[in-house]
Order: sequence, then structure tokens, then C-alpha cells
Amino acid sequence: MTALRVVLAVVVPLFPDETYYWDWSRHLAGGYFDHPPVIAWLIAGGTALFGDTRLGVRILPILAGTAGGFALIRTSCHFAGARGARYASAVFAVIPLSILGLTLATPDAPLLAGIAWSLYAVVRALDEPAGSRGGLRWWLVGGVAIGFAMASKFTAVFIPFGLLIAFAWHGPLRSRLRDPGAWLAVGVASLVMVPVLLWNANHDWIAFRFQLGHALDPVARGTWYNRELELIGGQAALLTPILFVLVVAAIWRSLRAPEMGAGTRPTNARPTAAPPESASPTAISTVSAPAPGASHDSVRLTLAVVAAFCLAFFLYSAIRKGVSANWPAIAWLPGIVLLGAARRGARTPWERRGAWLALALTAPLYMHVVVPWLPLPPARDQVSKAHGWDALALSVDSALRTIEVVEGRPAGSVSVAANRYQDASMLAFHLPGHPDVPSLNLGGRPNQYELWPNFTQDARPGHTVLLVLELPRDSVPGPIRRLRPYFTSIMPGPFIPLKRGDVVLGQRRLWILTDWTGAWPDPRAPLSPQ
Repeated sequence: MTALRVVLAVVVPLFPDETYYWDWSRHLAGGYFDHPPVIAWLIAGGTALFGDTRLGVRILPILAGTAGGFALIRTSCHFAGARGARYASAVFAVIPLSILGLTLATPDAPLLAGIAWSLYAVVRALDEPAGSRGGLRWWLVGGVAIGFAMASKFTAVFIPFGLLIAFAWHGPLRSRLRDPGAWLAVGVASLVMVPVLLWNANHDWIAFRFQLGHALDPVARGTWYNRELELIGGQAALLTPILFVLVVAAIWRSLRAPEMGAGTRPTNARPTAAPPESASPTAISTVSAPAPGASHDSVRLTLAVVAAFCLAFFLYSAIRKGVSANWPAIAWLPGIVLLGAARRGARTPWERRGAWLALALTAPLYMHVVVPWLPLPPARDQVSKAHGWDALALSVDSALRTIEVVEGRPAGSVSVAANRYQDASMLAFHLPGHPDVPSLNLGGRPNQYELWPNFTQDARPGHTVLLVLELPRDSVPGPIRRLRPYFTSIMPGPFIPLKRGDVVLGQRRLWILTDWTGAWPDPRAPLSPQ
């Protein structure tokens, strides 16, 4: 699957979010407006090896996903042996979640990798006696892993909170709350997060405030049950329907599993006869002495509580507003482990059908990414967002050179801009020389471009801008209406289609804004009448 993802990385054009994070990688920092910095650092490492190419942007996130898959396999093997681990790894390989999270250069790839390793480390730590040196080593590994995950995406914080709930709720595990290794793991994770915390402290905690806004914004319009159904449907799509039901059932069974008692371990050996009455007390105590680590049922309960806590949070969040399908994906890592650990023998018919159905649904998606064959309209085809930008960039560059030649303007007095961060980053990646392309954000949501030097800081009065805009609902785009008083002349340019093959996916229009006056509008001010 890693080899297949590398092939896709080379063949499939970059998506807007990927070029946005690529633009971050050209301005390395301890944090960014939308997310923590790990994805930018991974992309910077990949482009240092392979240049500003598709493979360069994606290679290290792909390898991070592979490392996370290996951790998931090891965790499954710990519970269910090689056969269970093979099933869990097959499920993880064929579900659409792996396509979305482990092929593209997004924060989800390092997030899932960090969580997978932190769960494996916790399982291994719980397998050791509390306070032992072996347990301490695994707690430290877990601290580094969850710190890495939180430095990838803030939702990783749900994992330690889920562990805390499991330890406090399950009697045999409460002693782990006094285990110094667990609290050292918290300290190590905090150390990993220091660059993120320092950057946010110097930027008014902007990334934390932005992400908290997702959860604390006013209740969205519409009915809550429609949002809940959309969330459940999205999760069934990420896992495929049969596997979704099976994973949820595995989590539920593990939450209700009978406790085996603190310190006991399951065994595949046949039950032994009771010791004879004449046996010595020493012999009896040898037979009944519990093992020092937590029972497998306790550890499975821990993974189930982590998964259930993450799912419960997003189910609650959907009552207030819409939840993106990829946000609860962190819950499915422990869920897949529990599904693999459901049995050590042959899989049930439904488990086999679920894996085959996932493969049958995923393979066509892989093919559609490479060759468009599914009859999807462009508005509903997410793959279409990646196409047409190379031709658009060539048209924009040609217009830029024409203005410089016809008007005799010196280099640097004409620049390209967009009003959306997606368009700005896609143009920056596809234009020759990868120039900085500012996003004006006039009337749009704030983003990282507001923290970087913008047009007003880099340009001088008299500057000309080639502004690339979406086709408006009104006759004149909102950004043009805002900018009218600040340029001597604003002329509409050509329409430029975004195409995949012969299919038109959308259009952009080029606007020529000449002789900037030196002033700038308030991006949040109300629009002037047309």
C-alpha cells in the first residue's frame, strides 16, 4: 500500500490544502494560523530531497502513515497474534480513510501516526508492572508519540483525556494514576509541544482560538439530527458500511467485557485441575499469583474508552454544528485494533465480507483518482479540485508578461494575487519560479496569509495587481467592489477554465487593477452597493 501511495503521489496533482501547507513549509515556524507545524516540517524535509514536486510534498507524510500502520499492526499482534494483526492491517489498508489520511500531505497523516504509536506504547506500558523500568521506557515513548501527534493536530489531546477517563473509571487500572511513568509521559509530551506553545503565545494564541471556535461557535442553522446523520454517514463512508458496524460493535463489546481482575492475563492453555487438598500453600499461591501487568481485558477496555470518548465528543459537537468526516477518524485506530483482536481464529463471514466490500469500494476510488470514470458532477467530485491549475497558472503568467512588455513596467511592479487561500497557494505552486502569491482575504475567513507580509507591505503606490477570482453570484465580485476606490483603473480580463481533460470543472476570471493609491479597505467592512 505504501508503494501504491507513492505512485499516486507522483501521478495525482496536489490539492489546495496540500499547496497551502506547502506554502507554510517555505516559512517554517513553531505554529500556524490553522494547525500546529509538523505537516509543514515534513513537507520541508520532502521538498529538500525531491524539490517542489508532488512527490517532494507528499513523500514524508506517506512514510509517516506507513509508520503509523506498522504501530497499529504491532498493537493488534499484541492482542490477537499474527492472524489478528494481518486482518487488522488488511482492514486498515483497504478503507477509504487510508486514501484520505495517508496519501495526501495533510496533518492527518502525522496525526494518525503519532496516535498509533502512542496507543502501542500505552499497551506495552500497561503490560509492565506499575513503576517498573520497562514500563517507564514505554511511557516515555508514548509521551514523545502523543506530543508529536498534538504538534500535528490539536485533536490528539482527546487521547490522553480518554486514557485518564479509562484509568479513573476501571478499578484495576486506578493504580496507574499513581504510576510516575504516566505523568512523565505528560511532561515529555509537553516538552515536545514547547515550540507550538511559544509560537502561539507570541501570536495571541491564534491557532488555539481558531480551533476552539469550531467547537464553541454558536449553534449552526438546521436540525441537529440531520447533522448527526451526516456525521454517521460520513464515518460509514470512511470505513465502509459493514466494517463501520463491526468496528462499533467491537468497541461496544470491549466496553462491556467482563473484568478478569487486576493483574490476571488470559491464556490459550487448557484449564488446569484444582490443586489437591494436600498441596502446600506455597504451591497453591504459585498457581493463583497474578501477573504484574494489567489484564488484556483491562487494556482492551482502555482502548475502547479512548475510542468511545472521541466518538462521543464529536457526536455532541454535531448537535451544535457540522462536523467534518475526518475529525473523528482518530477513534477508528483503537477501534480497528479491537476488531482485529476480536478472535484469534478464523474470521466470521461478515468480517470477511466487510474486508472484501471495503476493497471493492476502495479500488474504484483509486482508479477514479487516476482516470476519471465515475459519473460525478464536478461540484461533487473532490478529485476535480486538484485539476486545471497548471494551465491556469500558464495563462496568468502569460498575462503578467504581456502587461510588463506592453506597458513597459519594470519587474516587480506587477504581481499576482487571489482572494482565497486555496487559490493563492495553488497559483504559488504552479506559477513558474513559485513566487509568493498573497491571499487578500477580502470578506473571507482569516487564515495564515494574514500573518505574513501582505500586498500593502510589499507594494508601492502605482503598483498593478493581477487578481484571480472565482465567478461571482453577482455581476461584480465582492473583492472588486471593495477595491474600487483604491485603484485608478480596474478592468475585467479573460475567463480561464479549470479543466480535467475535456471536462470543464470550473472557471476563474482575471482582473487587472492598475495604479494602486496606497490605501487599503477594511477586509471585514460591509460591502459598498454595486
